Amino acid sequence: MARDDAEICVLVEEAKEGSDRAFEELVRQTYADTYTLAFRLTGDHEDARDVVQETYLRVHRSLSKFRGDAQFGTWLHRITANCANTLLGRRTRHRHDQLPEDPPFADDHLDGDPSHGVDVGDLRAQLTEALRSLPPKLRTVVVLRDVYDLPHEAIAEELGITVSAAKVRLHRARKRLRELLSALGSEDEKGSGDGKGSGDGKADRLASGPASRSDVRPVGRSGDEDAFESEHVA
Repeated sequence: MARDDAEICVLVEEAKEGSDRAFEELVRQTYADTYTLAFRLTGDHEDARDVVQETYLRVHRSLSKFRGDAQFGTWLHRITANCANTLLGRRTRHRHDQLPEDPPFADDHLDGDPSHGVDVGDLRAQLTEALRSLPPKLRTVVVLRDVYDLPHEAIAEELGITVSAAKVRLHRARKRLRELLSALGSEDEKGSGDGKGSGDGKADRLASGPASRSDVRPVGRSGDEDAFESEHVA
């Protein structure tokens, strides 16, 4: 979350008691994280803004039911994921994503070689580009699991799929990420002419999960995306 968890908890309790000021401050403090997640899931700034607006509308309607069994940030992430999934579902209703017909393997975390010296900025840029190239169904699962560390059960519940299906999608997403990152690494090597063949190492390091949230950043954001936009909460 954007600020100290204790402060967020106080704001949540005040907002549950009907304080509009507390709710507005709660939105203000969590808006940047919520927008970032929405953008990662949709890959589009306009869609991300729509998801954020719907997320906070749902939060406002459901806050009285929040019991605190999980952290508010985790609850907020799940609502954001649900809103993004709804939006992407409408968009792809007549255009189904083609997923590779891989057998349902168990999750595999490959350990990358830490000896590869790679520029962190390049890694982040490659990972962001690779994630945006994934089909929405795969991108959603890998972001929620490997970036936001949501358990398989929570992901399955929010996406309306079984836990087994969530694990299969995660496996496919990681495999596709490795392929995309390997291709991107190969392109970089051709451009630099070093020919050292380190692309596969980069791919394994980035696609084995879990990743830091700072490894994937929205690109092309305007400054006002990090600020609270009052019209997003009616």
